Amino acid sequence: MLKGATYDYIVTGAGSAGCAVAGRLSEDGRFSVLLLEAGPRDTYPWIHIPLGYHKTFNNPKVNWMFDSEPEPELNNRVMYQPRGKVLGGTSSINGMVYMRGNAADYDEWRQRGCEGWDYDSVLPYFKKAEDNTRGGDAFHGTGGPLRVSDHRWQPTLAKAMHDAAVEAGIPDNPDFNGAAQEGVGYYQTTINGARRWSSARAYLGKARQRRNLTIATEAHATRVLIEDGRAIGVEYRTPAGLQTARAAREVIVSGGVYGSPQLLMLSGLGPAAHLRDHGIAVVRDMPGVGSHLHDHFNTYIAYRCSQPVTMNDLANSLPRRIVAAAQYAFGRTGPLASMGLFVGALVRSDRRFERPDLQINMFAWAIKDRNRHGVIAQPFSAFGLSPVHLRPDGRGTVRLKSADPLAAPEIRFNFLKSAYDFDALLAGIRICREIARQPALAPFIVEEILPGAAVTSDTDLRADIRARGVSNLHPVGTCRMGREPDAVVDPQLRVYGIDRLRVADASIMPSIVAGNTNAPSIMIGEKCADMVRAAV
Repeated sequence: MLKGATYDYIVTGAGSAGCAVAGRLSEDGRFSVLLLEAGPRDTYPWIHIPLGYHKTFNNPKVNWMFDSEPEPELNNRVMYQPRGKVLGGTSSINGMVYMRGNAADYDEWRQRGCEGWDYDSVLPYFKKAEDNTRGGDAFHGTGGPLRVSDHRWQPTLAKAMHDAAVEAGIPDNPDFNGAAQEGVGYYQTTINGARRWSSARAYLGKARQRRNLTIATEAHATRVLIEDGRAIGVEYRTPAGLQTARAAREVIVSGGVYGSPQLLMLSGLGPAAHLRDHGIAVVRDMPGVGSHLHDHFNTYIAYRCSQPVTMNDLANSLPRRIVAAAQYAFGRTGPLASMGLFVGALVRSDRRFERPDLQINMFAWAIKDRNRHGVIAQPFSAFGLSPVHLRPDGRGTVRLKSADPLAAPEIRFNFLKSAYDFDALLAGIRICREIARQPALAPFIVEEILPGAAVTSDTDLRADIRARGVSNLHPVGTCRMGREPDAVVDPQLRVYGIDRLRVADASIMPSIVAGNTNAPSIMIGEKCADMVRAAV
């Protein structure tokens, strides 16, 4: 017999989707819900200051700090994978950009057999989640738990970037999440009153007081307990030792693109031979668990700036940091109230394409390198333009390195496996350089410092992409939804072949959306909660 307390629902992982699932399932008081989070509560002060997210980038107290295996097409470099290990998950350490992707992304999901996931079906859940400071309309909601706002502070460089893109022929777009996605515009953010508005703040802020919701932090789910083909509970590790809890209705796995397949495999659900290699009893042979990993990929172009208006100037000057701290402390404004990314453009690498496949991020800073040891900023005033490939061909895997549930998983992306993956980035570099040549940015640019104006041939640019390109930290797909033989969950997010078990997070995406993945993950959590309640 399973020992431990019994709850109607157990949610493993308090990230972007998991908080939404637990918050919604507990809101009417009918059901008891246990929410398990391996990390601590979100009390680390830098989580809540928007620009403070660089302090969480390599902090093991709130970050899993995963590494990929060496990537063959990237000179065998390792891709660092920061993921949130804290209440709110990666929504507590991310860049806070509010983007949903392209409407056609979701229609494509439906065309692949995922009924109920077309754009018209998911839009109500985006709106339900949202409380947008611009107000409600056909595309946006008000009154939802997730606060979405415009930047309250931005440097003069931001307007110059926007205007330069318009001068380069990219149309102005006031709302990437509205009627059309293509164009250049100002990003909205999940910031409220100059404070990060994570999924934990959104869905658990008031819910913490509910008697029917138990939030257990430092509670690492190690196994879904399965009996006679159905999920009956969860085993989890705490500082006090190994615990179990029973689920009277369902278990919802929300551990993210790495954590969810790892937990399923530890529970006996995954590629049979791989599980046996690690001494794990096979409950169900599921080759798709941990397969189809993919992510956006980007490189960046850096420019020395002629004016002290970048975040590099803040990082390299103690007096400027003191001023910025005072601005934030007394007026909730200044650089600390932002996250340094104000402007973006959604464009096509080939005009024959029907929709954008590149996202040009325009950063008010420039770096020399980033890795698990931190972000190394340029030692002078500088900014960057970063082309992000939104529709990669490469597919990889998440596998177990060990049967130890505390061991990091094995992550392989297989980036840049097609000519198109390279060609899109080459087109993106040319678009960035065209933007930088425009009159609006002329007063700010001294020179291109990375990769350098002399790097122009396709051969040299490809070599530079191999040397400096990185994961854009939007991994998806490892428990993909669909009707294919190796799909892991059906369109109701139910794990095939196992009753009372669902997955709800970015791992279920059958293909990656054209944009940041936090808002879509929250939408998935909202929709999952509705489907769970409808099954009662």
